[in-house]
Amino acid sequence: MSNSKPIRRIAIIGTGVIGASWASLFVAKGLQVVATDPSPNAEASLRKFVDTAWPALKRLGLLAGASQSNLKFTADLAEAVAGVDLVQENGPERIDFKQKLYGQLDELLPPEVIIASSSSGLTMSEIQKGAAAHPERCVIGHPFNPPHLIPLVEIVGGAKTSEETIRRASEFYKSIGQRPVRLNKEMPGHVANRLQAALAREVYYLVAEGVVSAADVDTALSWGPGLRWGIMGNMMLNHLGGGQGGIEHFFQQFTGPMTAWWETLGFPVLTPEVQQKLIDSVHTEVGSRSIEELEAERDNVLLGLLEVRARHPGTVAPREVAAE
Repeated sequence: MSNSKPIRRIAIIGTGVIGASWASLFVAKGLQVVATDPSPNAEASLRKFVDTAWPALKRLGLLAGASQSNLKFTADLAEAVAGVDLVQENGPERIDFKQKLYGQLDELLPPEVIIASSSSGLTMSEIQKGAAAHPERCVIGHPFNPPHLIPLVEIVGGAKTSEETIRRASEFYKSIGQRPVRLNKEMPGHVANRLQAALAREVYYLVAEGVVSAADVDTALSWGPGLRWGIMGNMMLNHLGGGQGGIEHFFQQFTGPMTAWWETLGFPVLTPEVQQKLIDSVHTEVGSRSIEELEAERDNVLLGLLEVRARHPGTVAPREVAAE
């Protein structure tokens, strides 16, 4: 059934790091948000997170109607989802928990309300088995942490998810400045985490083998390919790497060397001894800097990158930054 009703009221289920970040983003985009979480002190932790995130969200640009007063909290699930247009679920990564929750939501919600899961490790085909009446409105809307700063959202349907749900979810995330990508089939870890895992495997191997320190491998990534990846993805960079001949010339030129390197990529086993070697190397890189200091450095540079990209929309800008 087609539904064109605008999505203006969101329920956030689970207010840990991901749920709190989603709530921060939605409120900054002028939406009404009702959050729920049974954990002790959940509301205080959520409001502290949103308040801390607010300066960065103001820097990126608040949309009309944005106000922290639009964030409500209740411990009652039924109260939280009453009258909402979309649910962003961020519960524990346990299939039994999610299936039970989706059964409850299926009974509480009208059939046109989308239930989107932030799950990074479970498939929607399994999760939506709990929503026996309307599994077609259930979809993965997996963010990249933290979603109030990182625009990526991976959209993955399950076996019974409708195309209408996928379309509406994609349009919603795009309307608030996120960058949705559609996965045409379910894969463990979706896409972005698989890409990270492939790179992490070689990073761990190189450090464990003593080829390079944690500090130097991080420098190699963040001051080399990482700078380019902040502008364009692998496939577009390959196209540029082929010069005037584009992607066709890239494959003619580099298929041989590249596939030869693949043969030597490592398969590290993360034994306690290997983990300790990696940990020691990381702490050497960190020095006396605290987690808070490192987070602030990361977020400040990230905000600058987002602002630059917003001024150059032809470079596939990740989000449209609105003026305050």
